[in-house]
Amino acid sequence: MVTFARDPVRTRERILRAARREFVAKGFAGARVDAIARAARVNKRMLYHYYGDKEGLYRATLYEGMATNLDLVASAPADPADLLPFLFARAAKRVDGIRLLQWEALGAGDRKPIAEDERRKAWIEGTERIRDAQRAGRLHADLDPEYFVLALMALTIFPHAFPQLVRIVTGARPADAEFQQRQARFLRRLGHHLQPSAAHAAAPAAKEKHR
Repeated sequence: MVTFARDPVRTRERILRAARREFVAKGFAGARVDAIARAARVNKRMLYHYYGDKEGLYRATLYEGMATNLDLVASAPADPADLLPFLFARAAKRVDGIRLLQWEALGAGDRKPIAEDERRKAWIEGTERIRDAQRAGRLHADLDPEYFVLALMALTIFPHAFPQLVRIVTGARPADAEFQQRQARFLRRLGHHLQPSAAHAAAPAAKEKHR
């Protein structure tokens, strides 16, 4: 069996890639360390040397996602009309991460998830970005920032998490270019209506229409 002992960095990367594939396919409970070691072409002893145990491997997989989430928050546009399509497009590139969340929900339910405190950091920063947008007048101030972050996740992750429901409701698949274009247009319009200026501009027009 090849172990790549002379190249620790590459060995760790191989183990982590194999672990991610195993966790995405089977979840934390269903994943097997033996299968990860075989896929990474290392022995279990070396795997344990680098990552400790299966939970250590899972944490390392989650840390990759945490780094991506922090980057997502940092690069997200401030304008709500741009924010929703941006998050939807980024979610389309992170279907494996969504699958991990699905497995976690099935296995852990509402119990404390692994690395909860560390993972919360990105969403705390995301909530602060929402508060910044409210203070700048780009978003309605009466929207609870934490629950708005949940709503953002629901709007942008749901289609990728439940493709069968997308097909039932729209007749399309999330991977279809037409669906992605229509969803992006919808999210942009929705984001526009979350802006206080848009609401104020729409109110006189609505009154005029009903005269």
